[in-house]
Amino acid sequence: MHTHHHHDHHHHHAEDSSGMIKAFWLNIVFSIIELIGGVFTNSMAIISDAIHDIGDAIAIGLAIVLEKFSQKQRDKNFSYGYRRFSTLSAFITSTVLLIGSIWIVTSAIPRLINPEEVNSEGMLILAVVGIIFNGAAVLNIKKGPSLNSKAVRLHLMEDVLGWVAVLIGGTLIYFFNWLIIDPILSIAIAVYILINAFVNLKSVFTIFLQGVPHELNLKEIEREIKQIEGIKEIHDMHLWSMDGNFNVLTLHAVVNEDSNPEKVKCIKKDARSLLKSKGVQHLTIEIETNAEECELQNC
Repeated sequence: MHTHHHHDHHHHHAEDSSGMIKAFWLNIVFSIIELIGGVFTNSMAIISDAIHDIGDAIAIGLAIVLEKFSQKQRDKNFSYGYRRFSTLSAFITSTVLLIGSIWIVTSAIPRLINPEEVNSEGMLILAVVGIIFNGAAVLNIKKGPSLNSKAVRLHLMEDVLGWVAVLIGGTLIYFFNWLIIDPILSIAIAVYILINAFVNLKSVFTIFLQGVPHELNLKEIEREIKQIEGIKEIHDMHLWSMDGNFNVLTLHAVVNEDSNPEKVKCIKKDARSLLKSKGVQHLTIEIETNAEECELQNC
């Protein structure tokens, strides 16, 4: 059972990184096309999206390296293994987006007051190419379960939406010459990115600061463990996540003084299967008798 799960986890990782490598190259190639196109069309929306895309490409490259690194087994330096390195990459990726979107807003505001002439035909052509390129990148990466590939997938989805917006904006400028549409679009894209990057950073910080994973209820788990036959009391219970997927729990369980080794073995087995069903992969349980005085009672 355990080995199957482990194999499955690596299978996911392999799918993750091959999709990411394709997405990385699509992004790099297209960012260059886009930057040149943005300068030629004088469109702030396209230039801002190009900067965002270059940021994405750096972030995806980093994600590929750190995702590979995070599969290393534990060693003398990292006793839990390297799982959290993929979360570090999600942190850098989201930070790049945060800075990029703030830059877009500050650059677009002057154009709201003073809209500049843009080449709408060029905008339309670039938008169609953009939707095709970024759509292909999203399809390559959609399977990955980790927080890291979620952050990258989020980028690419934003890019597709950004290009749909540019397509609509370019059409309006082409037919009605509404130049103010360009800065409005770039600000709207940036605000959307800003909100999503912020949400992603919140998940990353929960992991870094050893917060209880949001999908698990600590009180409920505590109540159910106490119902296991033979457990009198539990204390010093800690629950955290290594990378958003792999959850760890430690606790002290108090049993009767007369509990024999066979009974203790049953208690541990019950606790493990209960926690596995809840989504906790790693459990450390210390058994104490009610005659012992534990100094970690209120830790």
